[in-house]
Order: sequence, then structure tokens, then C-alpha cells
Amino acid sequence: MATFQYIAKDAAGNETRGTIEAGDRAGAIAAVRAQGLLPTALGEVKGAAAPAPAPAKKGKKTPAPQKAAAGKKDIKINIKLPKFLQGKIKTQVLTQFTRQLATLVNAGLPLMRGIDVLKRQMKDPQMLEALEGIAENIAAGGTFSEALTLYPKIFDNLYVNMVKAGEAGGVLEVVLGRLAEFAEKSEKIKNKVKGAMIYPIVVLFAAVGITAFLLVAVIPKFKQVFNDMLGGAALPAITEAVIQMSEWVQHNGLTLAAAVVAVVVLKKVIGKTEKGAYLYDVLSLKMPVTGTLVQRTAVSRVTRTLGTLLSSGVPILQSLVIVRDTTGNRVVSQALQNVHDAVKEGEGMTGPLSQCKVFPPMVVSMVEVGEETGALADMLTRIANTYDDEVDNAVAGMTAAIEPALIIVLAVVVGTIVIAMFLPMIKIISSVSGAGA
Repeated sequence: MATFQYIAKDAAGNETRGTIEAGDRAGAIAAVRAQGLLPTALGEVKGAAAPAPAPAKKGKKTPAPQKAAAGKKDIKINIKLPKFLQGKIKTQVLTQFTRQLATLVNAGLPLMRGIDVLKRQMKDPQMLEALEGIAENIAAGGTFSEALTLYPKIFDNLYVNMVKAGEAGGVLEVVLGRLAEFAEKSEKIKNKVKGAMIYPIVVLFAAVGITAFLLVAVIPKFKQVFNDMLGGAALPAITEAVIQMSEWVQHNGLTLAAAVVAVVVLKKVIGKTEKGAYLYDVLSLKMPVTGTLVQRTAVSRVTRTLGTLLSSGVPILQSLVIVRDTTGNRVVSQALQNVHDAVKEGEGMTGPLSQCKVFPPMVVSMVEVGEETGALADMLTRIANTYDDEVDNAVAGMTAAIEPALIIVLAVVVGTIVIAMFLPMIKIISSVSGAGA
């Protein structure tokens, strides 16, 4: 008997750790599952105490330990993964692998053969290491979904559970295709939102940089010129205001920078607390300009994920737990937990969805129709497609509104500084011209 250490999740998604004794890895997995847990990592404990050898009888030599049979490998899986596997790989790499594997399996190629083919062409070292480990575990008698659980930083619960459902239903190639499609659409929405924010952020940083440069490097030189040329005469009010601001920035620049850093650090610290993170998520949904976009993105993600899981054969309660853990917003997660509890008690999804006030009435109505007609998965996918279009429109509208606003702000700030410096110059030129005449 060997001792195995495991990390597993219960039906509520809570993580638990422990050790268990079994004859081999497959037996250990079966024993963990018998406890109602889903193993996410499993490894044999190295250096576990072995049974003490029986004392040798007099006149007889203790037999030497037998050598391992040639050609046999003792495959051991350590709990701790290689360092570069601790981070997440690019979504594009995972999506490409999933799409290619779905194509190979759909073409009739055995799973192991398909993985071997993809290993030879995989350039990402992180994914290559994972594929080698997956191939070893499948060769040792494990299933594809069980091998995926050993790499939680690469294959999340959504991926693993959909593969498991595909294996159980004999439609692995279909599930892999859905996974690839889901990842592609999710990445498309994410890239659109990021792309829409790049230009405003660049303009904002440019405005701050230009303003800081003018206040710190340019205006002090103009002040010296004004003092020399005007002999201490009164300056226009706007010029005085700009010069005072410049002096304040010069004397308090480090304090201002330290305050900005302190605010950022404080935000991070508060965001790591449960109440603080929940408050930020509430605010993100209620912000005047971006709140609608955040809500529509969350609805699209939730409905698409849930619809994909249900259409792949994952049970409704398990699907709700997975979606709850992958929303990225605690307000939406709490709403889905309420839906999960209601469904567990035998109720429908419509009531809890309407009470949480996170999902729009149209979504609630379409879910109700889906439950009544038995086509909930298809209805959820339609909702996701609708909200994908709404996210596109919201991103386009937000970009159209923010870009000119930032340009106007930049023009006003720089224009004010230029005018403030130009007005005294007119006075100086006039005085010089008068003296020359």
C-alpha cells in the first residue's frame, strides 16, 4: 500500500486536502471520489515509511531487493508542479490546442495519438510540459479529464468538467469543439473591451505627462523671464494661478507621487478583503458610464458558460457551481449561489434570478421560457449571442464618447497654460515696442 496526498473539492466548490492509502493511483482516485470529493491534484508521498523487513533467520542471508522489471516505469505525480506551470498560459495557445485536438479526434485519430501529434508541434514550453504529463497519466490508465485536473492553472473547472461530460457521453470531439468556440468568443469580447480602453488611457497618460513637463520644466523659466522683463509688475490672474500651481507641484511633487502610490496600494489591500472586494464589484456595476458595460459583459459570460456546460451534459447544480466560481464578480457569484440553493431545493431558476436584480428582466423571461420548453441550454446561448452584440455596441459608444472628451480636456489644459504664458509676453512686446518708438 502506498500513501497518496490529494487536493480535492466538494460539491460546494470548497477545497480540502488530505492523505489516503491505496494500492495504486487509480485506487486512490476512486477512494477520494467515494468520499464525495472531486480530486484536482494527486501525488504519491515520497519517503513514506515502508514496512520494516522481517528479521533474517540464522544461517540465511537476507535476499537482495529485486530489481524493477525491465521496460516498466513507475510513474509518480508530485503535488508541486514545475515553477513555470504555476502561471496561466495564453488563451490563444489553449484555444488552438483544443481546436486542433477536436479536429484530430473528430477525424478518427485516437486521443493518445492526437496528443502525441500536438506535442511534436507545440512551441509553448508550459503547454508542452503539461501535454507530456497528461500523456503519461493516460498511458498509466487514467482518463483524459483526470489527467487535466493535475494542471489547474492551465485547465480550469469549466474545461475539466466539460471534458468529463464528453468522455461519459462519448462525444469528446463535440465538447472540445464547443470549448474552443467558447474560448474564442470570450477572448474576442475581452479583446474588444481592452482595445477600446487603449486609446483613452494613452491620451490620459499623454495629458498628465505633458502637463507635468510644462509645470515643472517650462513655466519656471517663463517666471524668471517675466521677473526680469517686467520688473515685478503685476501679472494677469490666469498667469499667476498657473505659476502658483507650478510652484506647488515643484515643492510637493514627491508628496503627490507618494500619495498616488499610497492610494493604489490601499486599493489593492482593501480589494483583497472579502468586504472590500465585494464593495468594488458593487461599484463596478453601478458606475455611470462603465456600469452597463460591466453588467452586459457579466451576463454574456454567465449565460454562455452555463449554456455550454448544460449542452455538454454537465448537471445543472454542478454547472451553477462552476459558473459561480468563474464569473469574476462577487455580486454575480452571490446571485448564482442563491440560484443554486433554490434549484437544489427543487425550485426553478426564474425566481432567484429576478430577485437578485443583477440580470435584466429580458434575461429572466428568456430563462423562464427555456425552463418551460426544456430548451434552457439553447436559450442561454441565444441570450449570450444577444448580449455579445450589446457589448460591442456599448464598447463602440463608450469609445466614441470618451475619446473626444479626453482630447477636449487635453486641449483645455495645454491651451490654458499656453494662454497664461502668452499674455505677459504681449505686455513685454508692447513695452519694448513703446520704448523703441
